[in-house]
Amino acid sequence: MSGKDVRELQIRVAGWTARDEVITIDRQFGPATYRALRRFQSAYGLTADGVAGSRTFAALDALTSSNGSTKNFTWREFYSPDVRDFTGSDVASRAQVKANVRHLMYKLEALRRKLGNQPVRINSAFRSTAINRSVGGVGDSQHLYGRAADISVTNRSVSTVIEKARTCGFPGIIRYSGHTHVDTGFWFRQLSAQEASRQQGQSAVAHC
Repeated sequence: MSGKDVRELQIRVAGWTARDEVITIDRQFGPATYRALRRFQSAYGLTADGVAGSRTFAALDALTSSNGSTKNFTWREFYSPDVRDFTGSDVASRAQVKANVRHLMYKLEALRRKLGNQPVRINSAFRSTAINRSVGGVGDSQHLYGRAADISVTNRSVSTVIEKARTCGFPGIIRYSGHTHVDTGFWFRQLSAQEASRQQGQSAVAHC
């Protein structure tokens, strides 16, 4: 597989990590990508050999919609409510945001599968700068980049969602009373809403 092909594979299996592991999208088919691929194969009833063959790609392709989104999520669910699109961020272009949202979708597909195929509701995802400011989001929120979603899952507790999310390659997780924040940003602590509020000025929270 070429570097470009490996990168695409990494995006699609990035939600099949070990607990608290994150796959770096680096175009290198390394041990983490191999292990994630095997977990994906096992979850979808395939031979878990770590080889991206035709049956594995068929299963991966079945999770991809014709418009580039994924099977169980639509672009519209991730739009900023004021612009109904991926425009309006002062820190990321529309193309960058859309690419980030797609990466996020595949991790959420993995989470959905691990939660017994329970629908995952997107309460908030990409935010324009105006919306982020209006809701009191921090200035470099991961929502501005399309890297974050606030989610809830019917018939699953927040604790259960968090426990499964820790095996889906989300470096950012915040617990709220009725929903969970997950993101694909670059910090690695889990925070409660109270901790996040206390640490507003610190870099670990500046991406929320």
